[in-house]
Amino acid sequence: MDFYLNEEQLAFQEAARDFALGELAPQAQEWDEKKIFPRETLAAAGALGFCGMYSPEDCGGLGLSRLDSAIILEELAAGCTSTAAYISIHNMATWMLCTWGSEAIKNDWAEALTSGQKLSSYCLTEAGAGSDAGNLRTSARRESDCYVLNGSKMFISGAGATELLVVMARTGSVDDGAKGISAFAVPADTAGIHYGKNETKMGWNSQPTRAITFEDVRIPTHCLFGEEGEGFKIAMKGLDGGRINIAACSLGAAQATVDHAQQYMQERQQFGKPLAAFQALQFKLADMVTELVAARQMVRLAAFKLDNNDPEKTTYCAMAKRFATDVGFKVCDEAMQLHGGYGYIREYPIERFFRDARVHQILEGTNEIMRVITARRLLLEDGARSIR
Repeated sequence: MDFYLNEEQLAFQEAARDFALGELAPQAQEWDEKKIFPRETLAAAGALGFCGMYSPEDCGGLGLSRLDSAIILEELAAGCTSTAAYISIHNMATWMLCTWGSEAIKNDWAEALTSGQKLSSYCLTEAGAGSDAGNLRTSARRESDCYVLNGSKMFISGAGATELLVVMARTGSVDDGAKGISAFAVPADTAGIHYGKNETKMGWNSQPTRAITFEDVRIPTHCLFGEEGEGFKIAMKGLDGGRINIAACSLGAAQATVDHAQQYMQERQQFGKPLAAFQALQFKLADMVTELVAARQMVRLAAFKLDNNDPEKTTYCAMAKRFATDVGFKVCDEAMQLHGGYGYIREYPIERFFRDARVHQILEGTNEIMRVITARRLLLEDGARSIR
């Protein structure tokens, strides 16, 4: 196995790092404090290809692997974790449209989305269907050449500030469960769509989060992705990659806090010597980096499994998401501890990375659900042999 990045991956990594240092990090604090959704910066990211990383080239995307995309997202998240996380969600929704959308819907939307000129939101979660996504109640009723949507979604990133909604809705009965769910591309300004208030959150403040209500929203039949009843399958395929994406964002946040902690320990004096001279703090920093490197390799392994359509890809994505988001938050927490009181105030970026990384353990499937996915696979007859 070759753990070295190839020349193309190194080039993408450098480009993402330069963009993070030049365009994200200098403005991240202001975006966080003022709840600014940075449209111009997102468009600039799109100009570099970062809004269509793994969307196909014939749709205007870069056609990168999930491994390549994870490398890029980690670097972006080290600049502004909240903005990088939105970019990851936009990439997932855009890839779904480019993969399963009709020719008509791709002609209308694909290049605008992959270029970052228009932005997308992913609408799966409902008030009564978070971890239990197969129990969603938003309906899409077929009427002649239209579908009519009714229902509501919760915790939708970018809602009210994006142009396209990728919506999971029930075309079958509730008794059909996951098999009755379909996926749709819905223009965000369609009549009958109502947006709630921008939620006040612990972190992720550079992207709005709103509830969405659909009241007799009429959309043409060509807005359907694939066939009726394929929506849950599409959603789960999207989430395999989404879990790698958000895990990579946790790695970026953690790496940024390690870099800040390393510098702080060399500058800060206590008892007549720098913090870096104290062995207890050296050990803490060593453990942080060791666990971060382990998490990075697990994320890249999961991305490799997904890129190669390994039969166990979903389990590896779940394990990587659970491990990397837990480790990422733990490293941010330890970096705050190393900074003492300074880490807790907003003069230093540590507390922002800490706040932004915390939600990663909840979204794209909670880490408890990641354990359920892993345990169920292990408890099958061949599970223990397959996951190794």
